Amino acid sequence: MDAVTQPPVIRLNPEDGVVIARQVLPPGTPVGAGVSTAARIPAGHKIAVRRHGKGEPVRRYGQIIGFATEEILPGQWVHTHNLAMGDFSRDYAFGQDAKPTEPVPVPATFQGIVRADGRVATRNYIGIITSVNCSAHVAELIALAFRRNPLTGEDPLAAWPNVDGVVALTHKTGCGMTQGEPLALLRRTLGGFARHANFSHVIAIGLGCEVNQIGGLLEEQRLSGRLRNMAIQEMGGSRKTVQAGIDFVREVLDEANRVTRQPVPASELCVALQCGGSDGYSGITANPALGAASDLVVRHGGTVILSESPETYGAEHLFTRRAVSPEVGQKLVDVMHWWEEYTKREGAEMDANPSPGNKLGGLTTILEKSLGAMAKAGSTNLVDVVRYAEPVTKKGFVFMDTPGYDPVGATGQVAGGANLLCFTTGRGSVFGCKPTPSIKLATNTPMYERMEEDMDVNCGTIVTGEETVQQVGARIFDLMLATASGQRTKSEAFDFGAAEFAPWVLGATM
Repeated sequence: MDAVTQPPVIRLNPEDGVVIARQVLPPGTPVGAGVSTAARIPAGHKIAVRRHGKGEPVRRYGQIIGFATEEILPGQWVHTHNLAMGDFSRDYAFGQDAKPTEPVPVPATFQGIVRADGRVATRNYIGIITSVNCSAHVAELIALAFRRNPLTGEDPLAAWPNVDGVVALTHKTGCGMTQGEPLALLRRTLGGFARHANFSHVIAIGLGCEVNQIGGLLEEQRLSGRLRNMAIQEMGGSRKTVQAGIDFVREVLDEANRVTRQPVPASELCVALQCGGSDGYSGITANPALGAASDLVVRHGGTVILSESPETYGAEHLFTRRAVSPEVGQKLVDVMHWWEEYTKREGAEMDANPSPGNKLGGLTTILEKSLGAMAKAGSTNLVDVVRYAEPVTKKGFVFMDTPGYDPVGATGQVAGGANLLCFTTGRGSVFGCKPTPSIKLATNTPMYERMEEDMDVNCGTIVTGEETVQQVGARIFDLMLATASGQRTKSEAFDFGAAEFAPWVLGATM
C-alpha cells in the first residue's frame, strides 16, 4: 500500500477508545467516524475517539492502559494531563491460553562455533572479569593492549582473525556491600559471563582484600579450572598484574584462534529481547515485529528471553494465561509482588517508569508501556521464569526477573546464556553487550534515517504500510541467523559492549 494513502491514525483493537497518530496531526484532522482532532497531536500520541468519563478506564491494544483523571471528549489528546494509573483486577487464568507450538518442517541453520563441551557460540572473545571495582583499571589496561585502533588501522590481533577481541568487563561494586543476596547476585552474574560460550578463555582479576573474594567466586560458581585468576596484591602490584594478564592472553591466542564456523541448527539460538528509549510506535512496529521473529526462533527450537519486570507490570496476567503450568505462572506473579513491595520500601512507584523520553514519544503509563513491551515475546507459551542472571535451560519463551534499566537487564540475560540480543528503540538508544552481538531495531523511519549508523533494521515501514509485522519479523529472523553466523552489527562496528556491562546492585553500600 502506498504510504500516501494511509489513514492519519492507527487503531489497534476494535475495543480501543483511543487511536494513534501516524504523524503530527493539525487541529481538525478526521480520525474516526464523526471525530476530528481538537488540537495539534504529536506523532505517536493518542487521540480519544469516544467520550471517557472521569475515572473510566481507557483501552489500547484492547487492554486497560489507565484511567481518565477528567472527562475526555472525542478528538482530544490523551496523555499525562488526563490519564493516570489506577488499580484493577487481573485474571491470571494460569495456562488458559497455552497451546502447542507448531515446529517448522525444516529447521534453519547458522554458522556457529561449537565448543569442546558442545555449546554453540556466536562470537569468539577472550574475556577479563573483575571481582571488584578496584581491579577495573588493571583489567582495562590488559584489554587495551589488544584493542584495534580505528583511526590508524593498527590491529594487534591481525594475526588471529578468528578472535573477535579481548574485552574487560568492569563494574562499580564488589566491596562495601552487604553479604547474602547482593553478593550472591553479583557472583551469579560474573559466573554467567565466565561460563559464556562466546568466551574462549577468561581471566578473573581482583584486588585481594575485597568482599567478593575470587576464591569464593570460583567455589560458589564452580569455575575452578575454567579461568586464570589473579589478585593484584598477591601479584606484586598493578604493573606486574597487567603484564601477567597480557602474557596470558598472548599464550592463549593461538588456541583461541583455532576455531571454525560450521552449520548448526537454529535451536542453538538463545536471544535476549530488550527495548530502550521507547516511543508510541514501539508497541505497533518494532516490538510486535520482534515478537514475530521470536515466534520463529521458538518454532525453530530456540529460546527467547524477555526481561525488565517493571516493564511487564500490569500486563503479567496476559503471560500467566500462556504459562505451561500453574507453577510457572505463579512464579511470574510472585516476581510482580516482589517489585510492588520493593518499590514501596524504596519510596518509589511502579509508574515512575515510563521515563521522560518515553512520555515525550507518546507513552503515558507503565501499563501502556508494558503492553507494548511484552509484544517482543511473541505468542508462544511461557515455559519458565528465572531469577536475575540465572542459567536459562529451557527451550522456548523464558522470562527473567530484571530491572527495567536496559543495560542491567541485558547484563542479566547474557549472564543467563543469551548468545544474541535484539534491542528495539524509538527515541534512538545506542547499545552493545559484549560478548553477545546486539541487533538494533528502529520503531520509526525518521529516527532510523537520522541514526542509520547505529540502527540495523527499520521497522517504520509497518507504519507507512510498506511491510506487514510478519514481513519485518521474517527480516529480523534472517538477520539473527546472519549475525549469529558472524556478520557484524552496527554496535559492533562502533565497538560498543564493554562499558555497558552493568550487574544489578542490591542492598546497601557500606
